[in-house]
Amino acid sequence: MKNDQSVRKSRREFLLEVGTGAVALSASPALVQAEGAVRTVRPSSKQVRIGVVGGGFGAAFQWHLHPNSRVTAVCDLREERIQKLKRVYKCDNGYKDYHEFLKHPELDAVALFTPAPYHVRMAVEALKLGKHVVSAVPAGMSVAELEELLEVVKQTGLKYMMAETSRYRQEVLTCIDWAREGRFGEIFYSESEYHHTGLGPYAYGSSFDCQSCDFIKSVDQVDKDARFSDKLVPTWAYAYPPMLYPTHCTGMIIPVTGERLTEVTAHGWGNDHEMLKKNYYDNNPFIHTVALFKTSKGHCSRISIGWNIAAQGTERGLFYGDKMSFIMARPEGSPNTVVEQKIDPNGPFGVFGGEAVSRPFEQPNYLDRLPEPLRIATGHGNSHAFITHEFVSAIIEDRHPEVNVWEAVAYTMPGVIAHQSALAGGACMKIRDYGAAPA
Repeated sequence: MKNDQSVRKSRREFLLEVGTGAVALSASPALVQAEGAVRTVRPSSKQVRIGVVGGGFGAAFQWHLHPNSRVTAVCDLREERIQKLKRVYKCDNGYKDYHEFLKHPELDAVALFTPAPYHVRMAVEALKLGKHVVSAVPAGMSVAELEELLEVVKQTGLKYMMAETSRYRQEVLTCIDWAREGRFGEIFYSESEYHHTGLGPYAYGSSFDCQSCDFIKSVDQVDKDARFSDKLVPTWAYAYPPMLYPTHCTGMIIPVTGERLTEVTAHGWGNDHEMLKKNYYDNNPFIHTVALFKTSKGHCSRISIGWNIAAQGTERGLFYGDKMSFIMARPEGSPNTVVEQKIDPNGPFGVFGGEAVSRPFEQPNYLDRLPEPLRIATGHGNSHAFITHEFVSAIIEDRHPEVNVWEAVAYTMPGVIAHQSALAGGACMKIRDYGAAPA
């Protein structure tokens, strides 16, 4: 990799080249999760006025159902997407131009569900105009972008949240609780996999298949001849480097272990597919990458991310402790499983030596932690309603969201450095820790 900014392009340049894709490779007291427990929040009459950008994944949240928020404006380049957002969120105000959208007079916060290459630039613009931001993942695509985002949040004092669905999967909520209760003992090894098989339909769009709202005013400005093959126009997902989309994995490992990822060696693999020979990410050669991380407490964590694998797609994790382990369900059908070491005070290996007992774990949902209107099944393991509630609650309560900008950087930066490691043939590289949100 030439440098950490090498994947950055101007909005106009990227759109003219790529033809962006429509993927996001998702009156009772409010209840929220805090430090693994449930705490009651006093009812509030405050209302957060939210604008939603992106009519694909952006239409999958519950801003209109939360008792303390309402959608006041929506934005997308495509008219049919604007109409979709209006229907979902019962909103009358639609925009095609992001700049004009940000000028809407009733806008406290912006929900950005746009292609990954735009996240930082659009978030920074909104923050500088005094808007709180919740953004789709990843938080950014380079060291420079992530540092810029962190500094702008610090300067403005506004709320930023990365909408990482893995953090709020029900299995992960369970493991966070168990880890804080000490049930795992010491988690000395963890792993997570994000396998998005069959990326083809997302890599190509029908001329201009975009959920983004940006500076260009018309789809007619897209150079439909700027394509890499005789197929349809490539989207932003075309040959996207796997480790630059790490947060579905790190969003399990980091909150459960409570550790940072501090060092990495990674290896990538690619086949002869045309997308790996010429693409917009420095001709990224990898369709699958595996990274081995060292944690801040000296433990080990493995992450596997890939777009072409002879297995069903999955977002799953595994946590090995010296007292108890948890293995999330695998796509071939094995269930969520708890494994505990049998307690034998008189055994030769000590109290926790000897026989291990496995049992399937029937995963509960935690919808009762949400305000009643949000207690509905949603996407990505019921995570969408939790993301909705956490962002709105953070603004109402004037606190940092759980996946605040410091956590977003901690989730995203390891993938950026892992991609650099893979490009360097598996070189061992350090990952800077930018700290945690101030109390």
